[in-house]
Amino acid sequence: MANGTAFVLGATGQIGRAAVRALAADGWRVRAASRSAGRDAGWPEDVRAVAVDREDGAALAAAVGDGCDVLLDCVAYGREHARQLLGLADRVGSAVVISSGAVYEDERGRSFDTQGEPDGFPAYPVPITESCRTVAPSDQTYGTRKAALEQELLAAGDRLPTTLLRAGTVHGPHSPLPRELYFVKRALDGRPVRVLAWRGESRFHTVHVDNLAELVRLAAARPGSRVLNTGDPEALSVAEISAALDAVMGVRSELVPVDGAPPRPGVGETPWSVERPVVFDTSAAERELGYRAVTGYAESLPPTVEWLTRELAARDWRTAFPVLAGVYPGLFDYAAEDAWLNATRAKAT
Repeated sequence: MANGTAFVLGATGQIGRAAVRALAADGWRVRAASRSAGRDAGWPEDVRAVAVDREDGAALAAAVGDGCDVLLDCVAYGREHARQLLGLADRVGSAVVISSGAVYEDERGRSFDTQGEPDGFPAYPVPITESCRTVAPSDQTYGTRKAALEQELLAAGDRLPTTLLRAGTVHGPHSPLPRELYFVKRALDGRPVRVLAWRGESRFHTVHVDNLAELVRLAAARPGSRVLNTGDPEALSVAEISAALDAVMGVRSELVPVDGAPPRPGVGETPWSVERPVVFDTSAAERELGYRAVTGYAESLPPTVEWLTRELAARDWRTAFPVLAGVYPGLFDYAAEDAWLNATRAKAT
């Protein structure tokens, strides 16, 4: 089962933790690089933790040293990071790099970057394949930076074969953006209702971190220059996600579906709420790498719920998850939610 050497950049992040476990279990000799040189409790003892700031090109080159058979980059954004990796091509056999579904745009040029504009949310094909249009690369936004990263690396596939994994909404323990908190905190706070825009039918394809790590493992063993979508076996609706989390937490809540967009700020908008479905076709990964998901959404939830519950017991959610609070500041505006519910029920009587 023995493989070669693997260097994981961003090893103590959510994706890196799981990927190090998967690679080590598959027989790779892993160096786990992060700014802190930290370790995950689930890693084998022979995983070597090293300290490196990926923004320091010289330090990264020194950490890679004489080289590795595969380099996994979990924290790559933009052209400069791509060029940094290509500068190591003479001592890296192949690379696996985490990209994002945010690179896609629809036939009218709408993407995640433009969803708040008057033209509305993009109308992606269902499902989205890897051949669909992508945004123009630039250094302006998250999506355009990922597109620039991809462009640079794919153009140099003869120098450094790179598998780019386009991820959807990544979930699991240690997430800086744990969308599941929307329902977990409401259950812990005893909130009896779940107000859901778009009638709770929004589908924003999830991918559990262990499924993403499985794709990393497979791509590491079969180097190539390619782009692959990632995703859980099913793209559940927001209402189905709510029901799955309620089941894990042993509560029963009332769903209040809203026709159309959130009726007011702080009401009905979940971290998965989209006007039109975002579903990724993962058949290329199945065909090219033999990918099979190692877990489904509902069955993966208990460790995530336990982790979130521990974090909330120790500190305020905004302190525990500042990235989530920055993206969704009104996630728990119970006053606005109650005011809207009371007004709506009053009109109905």
